[in-house]
Amino acid sequence: MYSPPPYTPPPYYTPPPPPPRRSKGPLVLGLVALLTVLVVAGGVAFYVLGSGGTSCGSDGVTLNVSSSPEKFGVMQDLAEEYSGTEVNGACAQIAVQSKSSGEAMAALVRGWNPEGDKAPQPDVWTPAASTWVSLLRQRLTDGGKIDFLPPETPGVAVSPLVIAMPRPMAEALGWPNSAIGWSDILKLSRDPQGWGSYGHPEWGQFKLGKTNPNYSTSGLNATVGAYFAATEKSADLTADDLDTPQVKSFVRDVESAIVHYGDTTLTFLSGLQRADDAGQALGYVSAVAVEEMSVRYYNEGNPTGDRATAGKHAAPKIPLVAIYPKEGTIVSDHPYVALNTMDPSKKAIADAFLAFLRGPDGQARFAEDAFRGYDNKVTDLITQDNGLLPNQPAKMLAPPEPAVLDKVLRGWESLRKRSNVLWVVDVSGSMVEPVPGTGKTRMELAKASLGKAMDQFIGVDRAGLWEFATRIDGAKDYRQLVPIGPVSQNRAELKSAVAGLQPKSDTGLYDTALAAFNTVRDAKVPDAINSVVLLTDGVNDDKGSISLDALLGRIDGESGVRLFTIGFSSGADLEGLKKIAEATDAKAYDAKDAAAIDAVISAVTSNF
Repeated sequence: MYSPPPYTPPPYYTPPPPPPRRSKGPLVLGLVALLTVLVVAGGVAFYVLGSGGTSCGSDGVTLNVSSSPEKFGVMQDLAEEYSGTEVNGACAQIAVQSKSSGEAMAALVRGWNPEGDKAPQPDVWTPAASTWVSLLRQRLTDGGKIDFLPPETPGVAVSPLVIAMPRPMAEALGWPNSAIGWSDILKLSRDPQGWGSYGHPEWGQFKLGKTNPNYSTSGLNATVGAYFAATEKSADLTADDLDTPQVKSFVRDVESAIVHYGDTTLTFLSGLQRADDAGQALGYVSAVAVEEMSVRYYNEGNPTGDRATAGKHAAPKIPLVAIYPKEGTIVSDHPYVALNTMDPSKKAIADAFLAFLRGPDGQARFAEDAFRGYDNKVTDLITQDNGLLPNQPAKMLAPPEPAVLDKVLRGWESLRKRSNVLWVVDVSGSMVEPVPGTGKTRMELAKASLGKAMDQFIGVDRAGLWEFATRIDGAKDYRQLVPIGPVSQNRAELKSAVAGLQPKSDTGLYDTALAAFNTVRDAKVPDAINSVVLLTDGVNDDKGSISLDALLGRIDGESGVRLFTIGFSSGADLEGLKKIAEATDAKAYDAKDAAAIDAVISAVTSNF
């Protein structure tokens, strides 16, 4: 029987001690979890205090664990099961928070802010892949900061990067018998006939979904994988390789097939699920770079992998299958990083919890979500019936050295697909409302965040700015402040216009959304991400405007324009904004906690 190449942990790894016994002391029974919902980055992050059916009360020692989102459900379960265990005479309480690997790395580089980062400073960080640990170490060194990382970062599970594709499309390329890779993706994306070259012109052009490598592990690994494919190497990628013209051309052409980016693969998988519900899965996206277990999540009808939503949606009509790039792939090894900031009591709990995660019970729970074992052992759910191939990947890629990895990320900015974005900002009277705990108004917070967002674009991107309320330009609810143009020429004007925004009148939402969508659609830029970003804190107040249903009937994703929405207060029409965004195959971001607007705007700009 074929066995995939083994995943070799770092040579400095030594096994942790065996799990200690569970406390027998008097404990409060029946508590399953303490759950606080925090709004971050346009979605919901969870802070979970595990209890395992017991609670330590006020005498417990809490270990704060920051987990990457894709394994958060597993970590929830295992934290609950383990909490209440006695370690060296102390009652262990495991508290888990969810934060993307890239966001957590950035927070650790700049200095973790519990208020701004919406979570306690972690004692243990478990990102999706060791590449983030390498990047963190590199950036701490570059910044002259103290390296608080341990030499040992053993993994708790493995999931290789795959190219997830709707089954009929993958079969058209020869799945599961043919070797398929990034070079085939590139060839198909360059082909003017698109899927017509494979006998399916009705599928249109090849469309790739890929997350932003600054935020997402799958995006980072896919970017690195494209570089390896371009060089035809499987190890020892060098800084000089990255500067080779043909390598840059290869990576740039792969990026050109991108529909848009994003901070999480869930943006694409949730959109694909909606398209599948409508019978349009094959028109939404051709492929998405994800971790292997995400294919299983999607095929169960639960793309989030969240246990709370399991079983609440039917399996897709058209399932996904996993393509393991023939050039090789990088595995996400989910390292367990016990930070050198803990006292001995916490360190003992961290070591014991690691032993539990790598023990039989912990590994069995990871296997339930189609993760491979920490030693890359194939588990029961990794089958062809589930769209996964147990005899793959045939080739593993060795991650680049930290300095090379850092250069990949920094160089990506010049190779990524260009953006053409119209920012549309609500200046209705309610934007003067103060935001509790900040000492600022909604408008002041929005202006500060938008000003920073304008610095995220590079010169070849294009951006423009509108404001909207009601009847602010004759009969129109919207007014152009800066026409869409090259950021190399209008950045200063954009920032000045943002700084000058002033609240006035009511909210003319629907007419504005339609006009902005039509403006970008009528002046689309080829080979760019054409989008509208609309920020509002209210509901449509213009009684003479078109209705929501009429608006939804006049916007769509087929146009190639995506309308991202931000609901900037609890008073915003979040459900209506969600419908508007989803009608254009985009995403609605929830900033009803207005103090989190920085994180939300950052998540929005990750799409470009």
